[in-house]
Amino acid sequence: MLPFWIALQFLSSLPVRLPGMPTAEQMGRSLLFYPLVGLLFGVLLWGCDSLLGASPLLLHAALLLALWVLLSGALHLDGLADSADAWLGGFGDRERTLTIMKDPRSGPIAVVTLILVLLLKFTALLALVQAGQSMALLLAPLIGRAAMLGLFLCTPYVRAGGLGQALAQHLPRRAGCMVLVLSGLACVLLAGKQGALALLLAAVVFFWLRGLMVRRLGGTTGDTAGALLELLELAVLVGLAL
Repeated sequence: MLPFWIALQFLSSLPVRLPGMPTAEQMGRSLLFYPLVGLLFGVLLWGCDSLLGASPLLLHAALLLALWVLLSGALHLDGLADSADAWLGGFGDRERTLTIMKDPRSGPIAVVTLILVLLLKFTALLALVQAGQSMALLLAPLIGRAAMLGLFLCTPYVRAGGLGQALAQHLPRRAGCMVLVLSGLACVLLAGKQGALALLLAAVVFFWLRGLMVRRLGGTTGDTAGALLELLELAVLVGLAL
């Protein structure tokens, strides 16, 4: 179960301690457990939603969003901010785009993007809470993290060295495909037509964003993978709220 704990430590702010430095093979296998981490997030959000049942709607949605961000340590929001800056400032140039992504500073486009994404997530959560559609809290984090597995399965990693390359090189591909299929089945079993709709929305956004990455960069980076996760979660929440 070490790959699961590696995935949980990397994807969350939960207090997870590993017995030592994981090997590259263990890092690659940890990708198989990303959907399970997403499902765990969903269960925690769903439980919080149940506990907040009597609270005012605006506060209810705000607390759910705050917990969501805290669970991930804003890791993927950081990737979204870096990607937004780089996509605008890169002017279509691959090397310039990759260079801007390395810059830890956030420009105006990053700030605006984060505000818009969090605002849309908040309003979608508000609508879902009001309609009693709590199943979306399970679907969005599960699909978002399964999509990261899917991205590494079908998209080259373009930065040499680092964590992302180890993940991509040592990911067991046949097992990864099986995990993706099981994740999709779990969505349908959990939510029926709502789960199928969420998968369809996520697939459309996934292939659109992947196409943008491949055309601009020739593949993905850790930042663009984080941006993909955030935008897929947003698409699922907004789509189910409409």
